[in-house]
Amino acid sequence: MSEGIDRATAQWYVETALVRLLAKADELVDGGEELLSRQPDLEGANSVFAIITHCCGVLEHWGGEVIAGRETNRDRASEFTATGTIDQLEERVSAQLRRWRADLADFDAGEVPRGPTERYEGEPDVITQGFVVLHVIEELFQHLGHVDLTVDLLTGS
Repeated sequence: MSEGIDRATAQWYVETALVRLLAKADELVDGGEELLSRQPDLEGANSVFAIITHCCGVLEHWGGEVIAGRETNRDRASEFTATGTIDQLEERVSAQLRRWRADLADFDAGEVPRGPTERYEGEPDVITQGFVVLHVIEELFQHLGHVDLTVDLLTGS
């Protein structure tokens, strides 16, 4: 393996974020399952179900398409309007986690991704698989913060 984050560490962070996201969803449904798909009364706010669905889309795109080079059919816009039950959300996350593990089977932090990458201002000249994994972790924990705030807004905590 090249220098950088290793697969086991990446897996631990991704799985930890997903466990924490689902724990917040479970906490929210204690107040009624309809809260899972409810948006707070703030412009541009998303429901917990939508945010966690979006996190699955992040894993699908960056892990499947970018790192593994697997063709994906992500509909990013629909992630933010997704609704459902806690059981559906848990199954969605579980299925996505299985795909993520498979997508990272040949992960090498120092190698370039197998799929297409877009360059954004401020990124390094060479995008590596390790860079992409760290981006995924960054996104998951950022959205965990969004879920924390959303739960607080919906429950009045």
